[in-house]
Amino acid sequence: MIGIYFSGTGNTKYCVEKLMQAYDPVAEVTSIEEENVAQKISLHSEIVIGYPVQFSNIPKIVKDFIADNPSVWKGRNVFVVATMGLFSGDGAGILARLLRKYGANIIGGLHLKMPDSIGDEKALKRPLTKNQELVAKAVHKIEKAAQELKDGNPPQEGLGFLYHAAGLLGQRLYFYNKTKNYSDRLKIDENACVKCGKCAAVCPMHNISVGEEKAIPGNKCTMCYRCISLCPTRAITLLGKKVYEQCRIEKYL
Repeated sequence: MIGIYFSGTGNTKYCVEKLMQAYDPVAEVTSIEEENVAQKISLHSEIVIGYPVQFSNIPKIVKDFIADNPSVWKGRNVFVVATMGLFSGDGAGILARLLRKYGANIIGGLHLKMPDSIGDEKALKRPLTKNQELVAKAVHKIEKAAQELKDGNPPQEGLGFLYHAAGLLGQRLYFYNKTKNYSDRLKIDENACVKCGKCAAVCPMHNISVGEEKAIPGNKCTMCYRCISLCPTRAITLLGKKVYEQCRIEKYL
């Protein structure tokens, strides 16, 4: 088995690593951004794949990764892990349905509530202790899911009609356009930007360049919030107008 993930602020990476450690401590865990990851996947019959839910949908970078590597999913047994800040309905199910189109056999799904990564929306912020409790509860749930996988009875969260309906009515019908394409809404304050280049270095889409006066965003943001959570001067925003919290997983461990 191999574990793969896409992670912005570290939530999904942490969760997939914890699951794999509990299920098979010697199994490889890698990001979809790594070189030759599709080749690595093709060598395994069982795959754990994790991603952060965005508006009850799949990040565009994950959709593209699946579509760009159509042959590696056929005949593979896949367990889907979806991390989320709020209720998503069919977080695991929407990726499961996409993978089935490429011939994957979905063996289960797991929903994990984690600290919200959207650091520029005050309404979504929780106290530090609450986020620490969320992570602790997620770890307990992960350990239980790993044992259920070993027993051949994996959890089925996010899969099936009722989950699908909840995902559609909960968010996706209203916010579909937010995840249909990459975003061009990333903003960088030239008065706050110190041109350190950290944002450009961590962007999975290579969507940021450093100009003479400030870092410059492009129109291919996958809304992972990685740059926003790492900017030393909080100069970057996306959905909101002010950074209230930088939401790296390390804060909550």
